[in-house]
Amino acid sequence: MNIIEPGIRNLATAKEILLTPYGLDESTITRTLAEIFTHRVDYADLYFQSTRSEAWSLEEGIVKSGSFSIDQGVGVRVVSGDRTAFAYSDDLSPESIRQAAIATRAIAKAGGGKHKIKSASSLTGVFGRDLYLPSDPLTSLDVTAKVKLLERVEKMARGRDPRIVQVMAGLAGEYDVVLVARSDGALAADIRPLVRVSVTVIAEKDGRREMGSGGGGGRYDYAYFTNEVLSHYVDQAVHAVLVNLDARPAPAGAMTVVLGPGWPGVLLHEAIGHGLEGDFNRKGSSAFAGRIGEQVAAKDVTVVDDGTLPNRRGSLNIDDEGNPTQCTTLIEDGILRGYIQDSLNARLMKMPVTGNARRESYAALPMPRMTNTYMLNGDKDPGEILASVKNGLYAVNFGGGQVDITNGKFVFSAFEAYMIENGKITYPVKGATLIGSGPESLKYVTMIGNDMTLDGGVGVCGKEGQSVPVGVGQPTLRIEKMTVGGTV
Repeated sequence: MNIIEPGIRNLATAKEILLTPYGLDESTITRTLAEIFTHRVDYADLYFQSTRSEAWSLEEGIVKSGSFSIDQGVGVRVVSGDRTAFAYSDDLSPESIRQAAIATRAIAKAGGGKHKIKSASSLTGVFGRDLYLPSDPLTSLDVTAKVKLLERVEKMARGRDPRIVQVMAGLAGEYDVVLVARSDGALAADIRPLVRVSVTVIAEKDGRREMGSGGGGGRYDYAYFTNEVLSHYVDQAVHAVLVNLDARPAPAGAMTVVLGPGWPGVLLHEAIGHGLEGDFNRKGSSAFAGRIGEQVAAKDVTVVDDGTLPNRRGSLNIDDEGNPTQCTTLIEDGILRGYIQDSLNARLMKMPVTGNARRESYAALPMPRMTNTYMLNGDKDPGEILASVKNGLYAVNFGGGQVDITNGKFVFSAFEAYMIENGKITYPVKGATLIGSGPESLKYVTMIGNDMTLDGGVGVCGKEGQSVPVGVGQPTLRIEKMTVGGTV
C-alpha cells in the first residue's frame, strides 16, 4: 500500500491507536479488501476513526456543565458503478470488520473483481499536507486551567461595560485520529486537533435586552487561547451587543447592500458553495449544473475552496478518502471553472478529484463538502466602497440562513447591520434579512474590496444530516441590488 504523508509519525500514531490494540495490521486490512473483491466491484475502502472530545460551559460565573466522550469504529464502503454499499461497526475486532465487509457485498455481482488488490508489503510514499501539529488539545491544559480560562473570559466581559448583565462562555476540544485504507493500495492517516472558545453576552439598557456573541479557534491545542486572543473574542461579543442596544428597526425593500469582510462569507458558502458540490451537479439538481465555462458572476468575482490553509478550522491534511486536500478554483473572473468533488462523483462526471470527500464520522458515508470557501481580493478600498453608496445597508455579521440548492434562493439574518446614507455609516439596525438568489446576486457585484478576511474559526456546515467544521471568507463587497426584509 502507498503511505500518503504528511508523515510516518501520523501513520504510526494511527496504527498504534486504531489497529495494534485490536489485533489488526496491514495484512488484516488487505485480506478484508481482497474478500470484498471476490465479487465484482469497482472500489472499496475502510475508514478507521477514534475521536476524543470534550466541552465545558460557564454561566452565571459557574462552570455548570462538562462533557467528555470517546467514539471509535470503522466504516466499510464498496462502490459498484453509481451504487454504494456501506456498513460500519464500533467494534474494531477482525471478525466485526469482516462481517461489515460481508454486508457490503449486496450491491456486487458474483465473479472476480475488476482490480487486483495490492499486498500489504507494497508500500511506497505519496506526499500529503502538513498543515497543523498532531497535538492532543484535551491534554494541553489540566481541568483547573480549563475552568480558569472560562472564568477569565467572564471577568473580561463583565469588566467591559456595566450594562452587561449575563455572560456565557464555552470551551470545546477534539482529538481526531483517522486511517483510510483503499483498494487501490493507498494507506493514509491524519491526526486532527480542533479547539474553539465561544462567548455570549447579554446587555440591558432602559429595560431593553440584547445579545451579542464572539469566539473562534482552529486546529491547535488550548495554548492558542492567549489573553490577547480571548480579549479579542470578548470585544467581538461586547461590541455586537452594545450596537444592538441602540439599533433601530430595519427598513424593507430593494436596495444596495455592502457586505463586510470575513464571516459574511457564510452567505457565499450557503448560496453559492453548496450549489457547486459535485453530487448536486451530477444529479442535475443544482442551479449551476452543466454550466462550466459560462459566465455565472460579475467579471472580477473569483471564488476558491481551499483545504490547504495552515491551522484553519476547515483545513485537512487529507480528505476522508485519503486524498491530499487542495485549492480548487470554482469561479474565475465570473466564469464557472469547476465543482467540489469526491472520488465517486468525479469518476462518474469524468472530472478531477479535488480532495473534498468529507464525512461526519466512521458511521457516515463521505460526500463532496466544502473546506474553506472564500472570494479573492479585488482592488477597491473598503472606505471607497461605502462612500459610493447613496442609500443602502451595510451588513457586518450574520446569523442563520436557509438556501434552496435547486435555484440558489436564500434568506439570511443579519446580526449586525447599519444604514448607509450619502456614503456614510449612520445608525445600526436590527431585524434585517437578506433575500435573493446566489447566482443572481453574484451578477450584481459591482465593487470588490482589497481586505479579504477569513472567519475566526466558528463555522459548522450541515448537509444530509452530517455536520463538519468549515471556514468562510470574503473581502468587502458592494452588491448593487438585493431585497432586504426588515421590520418597518
